[in-house]
Parts: sequence; structure tokens; C-alpha cells
Amino acid sequence: MFWEREANRDDPKWTDLARLAGGRAGVAVLGATGSVGQRFVQLLADHPWFEVRALTASESSAGKPYGEAVAWAQTTPLPPAIAALEVRSTDAASAAACRAEGCRLVFSALDPSVAGEAETAFAEAGCTVVSNARSHRMDPDVPLLVPEVNADHLALLRRQRFASGGAILTNPNCSTIGLVLALKPLVKAFGVARVHVVTMQALSGAGLPGVPAASAVDNLIPYIGGEEEKLETETRKILGRLDDGRIEEHEIAVSAACNRVPVIDGHTLCVSVELEAKASPADLRKAWETFSGQPQLLSLPIAPAQPVHYLDAPDAPQPRLHRDLERGMAITVGRLRPCNLFDYKFVTLSHNTLRGAAGGSLLVAELAIARGYVDGLKVEQ
Repeated sequence: MFWEREANRDDPKWTDLARLAGGRAGVAVLGATGSVGQRFVQLLADHPWFEVRALTASESSAGKPYGEAVAWAQTTPLPPAIAALEVRSTDAASAAACRAEGCRLVFSALDPSVAGEAETAFAEAGCTVVSNARSHRMDPDVPLLVPEVNADHLALLRRQRFASGGAILTNPNCSTIGLVLALKPLVKAFGVARVHVVTMQALSGAGLPGVPAASAVDNLIPYIGGEEEKLETETRKILGRLDDGRIEEHEIAVSAACNRVPVIDGHTLCVSVELEAKASPADLRKAWETFSGQPQLLSLPIAPAQPVHYLDAPDAPQPRLHRDLERGMAITVGRLRPCNLFDYKFVTLSHNTLRGAAGGSLLVAELAIARGYVDGLKVEQ
């Protein structure tokens, strides 16, 4: 199972985890039948802090047992207790019911076409919504979080408008997460002025049913709607500075080109950077290898021990070999070399449905609880 640690169980990192006061908390998953929704269910099935109590999906699935409504596509079995849960519609009535039943925390894997209104309804009902959708990412009072990078942006929640005690937090685009985890150590150590990034994004990033086989096989699709804009704008917000309750976006210039490739999981990014201060290749490697943040300090359950790993092999990283490093929650960097246009270029890889989607959102929730931002939930050391 996912929560069986790869590390030595005698390691204090794994044996002295923070615990949720009062035992496991009830949570709901919105859009539970889709690709990311299934990942949420998989990760939450035996999570030490959370228990799945409610699932929502489209009207066509509402009223059915989850095991009947979902075409389960994960590598671990669907737990019988979750399979038996009745799927609800995603509406204000379900929001009120979820909160009344004790679901203070809600994970959203909804399509952007319906996410904005639905997530607002759940927040107005008093739930803390952690969203993987883009609908609220750029709202000025909504944190757009990569927990190792901008944990201080949680303070934006103090400006949110929900009198019920609910809130909305967001997880960035799956490619943005891999990019900013690679950039943040460099921004912190040397400053970064300009970035050029070319992505090679996995098929699973398109959700279910996804890209038709006739389009995916023996092919590369040099267009993913909205992806380039997300990389270019979300990066500036995430790397921005919190000033008097507002985000002052970073001045970094990002140019992105996004492609869909015939890989199941794992987004690969070819990145060129212009630094603001001179640095050697050894300096960049040290910045990556020593980088950590609040999730590591707090020993959050899903946090990787080391969020960024550098690989020496000349042909690394590769999706099939390296996407599952630290259970898919770490990114890998390799092929660092001089760039003829900027200063350096390198390749980075992240697991798009784990670190880049459901796992990243779960880490956001763990951080928000550990920092005291989820009404009624707290952790004990």
C-alpha cells in the first residue's frame, strides 16, 4: 500500500510523525470518479490522518455505490468500505450534508467547467476545500501552494470572505509544480531572471478517457490548451512575496512550450535559466540537494524526505525509471550543463498525478492543518 514507507522504519523521520488530534478526520472527495479523483481515493484510503466519508460526481453517477460508478484504474485495489459509499451529486445540498456529517476537509478533483461554483458552495458551507482545479488559483485571496516553496502564503486565508469558517486552497498545474520545485532553490540562492521551459507531458495528465489511442501512439501533440499560460502565470504567483496580506508576484519571466507525449505518468521538463548572480554547476547542485521546507520540518505524512534529487547519469531522469522516487512526491533533476543563450540548462521530472495533482493537494492539506489553518483540526507532536 502507499503508506508502507520505503525508508527504514527505525528512522525517526518515519516513527515520530505528527498525529492528528482526536484521530482520523472525515473528508470528502469531489469529482471522485475521474483520474485525479481516483488518485485522491487511493491516497486517502489508509492515510493516518483522514477517513473518506463522502464522494461526489456527476448526476449520472449520483445514487450509485462508488464501486459501481467508477471505472477503477489504479494499481491498488479499491477498498470495500469506500466502494460501498453512495456517490452524491456535487451541489449545495451535498455541501451542507458533508459539513453536517463532520467533513471539515474536502478535496476537489472537479473539472474546471464546474469547479468554481461547486468549490465556493462547499467553502460557504464551512468546509476547507483543497482544489486541484484551476478555477480559483489566481484569485488574490486564495493561496496557490507548493508547500516547500511558499508555505507563508497560507496567511492569505485570513483575507477570505467565508463567514462559515470555510476556505479554499489550491494546488498548481501539474507541470508548474515540477518547475517551481526546481527553480525555488536557485531563486533563493542566486536569483533567477528568465526561464525557458519545454514540457513533455504524460497522457495521464489529460484525465479520463484521455487522449485517443490513434492520436497518442507514434505521435507527439505540440499543444495542450491553457498549459503554457498556466506555467507562465502561476510560477510568478507561487514565487511571489507576501506583503501586507497580498501577493506581490515575482518578476521572473517564463516562456513555455507544452507537448503531450506517449508516456503514461511523469512530466519531463527541459529548462534553461538565466541567473542573477554567478554560480558554478557545483553551486546549483548543492542548492538542489540541500533544499527543504516546512513539510520536511513538520514531518508531514506524505512529504518526501528530500523534495529535490539530482541524478548524475547522463541519460537521467527518465519517467519510467524515476517518477516514483519517494513514492512519487519528490522531483528529480539531471543533465545540468552550460546554456549558450542563458546560463544553465537542465532536465527535471515529476510524477504528474502524485506530486503534481492528488499527492500535492494532500500535502497542501497536511500543511494547512499543521499550521492551524483548518477550522476544528489540529496536530499533536
